[in-house]
Amino acid sequence: MSGFESIAVYVPDHVHTYSLGLVPEVFGGGAARGLPAFGIRYCTDRPGRLTTDLGLSFVVGNGPDRLAGADLLVVLPSAEPPEPSAELTAAIRGAHRRGAILASHGVGTYTLAATGLLDGRRATTHWLRVDDLAARHPAVEVVPQVLYVDEGRIVTGAGAGAGIDLYLHLVRREHGSTVANTIARYIVVPPYREGGRAQFAPAPSDSEGERLTGVMDWAAANLDRPLPVTEMARRALMSTRTFVRRFKAITGTTPHAWLLHQRLIRTEELLESTELPMEEVARRVGYASATVLRERFVKHRGVPLRAYRQAFDATATRRTAEPPDVRRYGSSDR
Repeated sequence: MSGFESIAVYVPDHVHTYSLGLVPEVFGGGAARGLPAFGIRYCTDRPGRLTTDLGLSFVVGNGPDRLAGADLLVVLPSAEPPEPSAELTAAIRGAHRRGAILASHGVGTYTLAATGLLDGRRATTHWLRVDDLAARHPAVEVVPQVLYVDEGRIVTGAGAGAGIDLYLHLVRREHGSTVANTIARYIVVPPYREGGRAQFAPAPSDSEGERLTGVMDWAAANLDRPLPVTEMARRALMSTRTFVRRFKAITGTTPHAWLLHQRLIRTEELLESTELPMEEVARRVGYASATVLRERFVKHRGVPLRAYRQAFDATATRRTAEPPDVRRYGSSDR
C-alpha cells in the first residue's frame, strides 16, 4: 500500500498568504525531483475570485464537493477564525469518514475543531491563539508549546512556519525519511526540528552562525563517530559553555538533542534503503551496539527497528505496508 498521492486543499477567503504557498512548495514538483508526484487540487466554499490576507487576488475553481476522494485534505488558515458552512463541515467529515488524512495549522485548526472531529483529541494552533481555541472548543485538548500534534488521521500544527514541519512529518510518516529529507534539501529547511518555541531566541552573529553551520555539516558527515560536545566546541573555536549557548540560539535545541535526531534520521534512511545488518547500521550512526540503537529508536520513534524496516521497500521511495506507529505527539487513531 502506498502513501497519500492526491491532495485536496481547502482555501478560505482571506487565506494566510504564506500558508497558501506552503503546499506547492513542499508537495509540488515531485516527479522532476525523482519523488512521488502528488496531485493537488484547490477548493473553496464558492468557486471564484478570492483575496489573501495581504490583498492578493486569485481564482479557485472547485467547490467543497471536490474535497471528496483525496488521500490528504489540507485546511488552510484564514486571517481570523472562521465559521465553516454546513456544506464544508459535511465535506470534511465525509473525507475523514472515508479514510482521508486531515491536516491544518494555525487558524485552520479552528475549522477542524468546528466540525467536531477534534472533540476528545489533542490539537494545537498558533501560540497566540492557544487559550482562545481552548475556550471556544473545550472538548478539544489543546496542546501548547509544540510544532504539531499527530493524532493519526488528524494532524494539526502551530503557526505558519510549523506548517512546513507538519507537512514534512506527514511525508516522513507516509513515504519515508529519504523522501522527506530530499524535499527538505530542495526547499532548504531542516528535515526535522525540535518542538518547542525556541525559534524565537536571539540569533547569533553571522560569523558565529557560519562557524556553527560548518561544525554541524562536519558532524552530520561523521555520525559514525562519538562526537563529544567538547570536540564540536573546539572546531567552532568556542568554549564548551559558549558553544552550547550559541548552538541552542541558532537551532532551538542542544547539541546532544540535535545529534540524537541526526543519528535517528540517518538510521531511518539506512533502514529504508539498505539491507545492512542492525549491528552495521548501529556502527554507521555512532552507537556501540544494535542493542543501544534499538533502545534509542524505540524510545524516540516508538517502533522497533525491524518493524520500521519492514514498513518500507528497498528503494525507500514508496511505502509497501501500513506505516509504523511513529506519531510524535499522537494517540491511537479513533
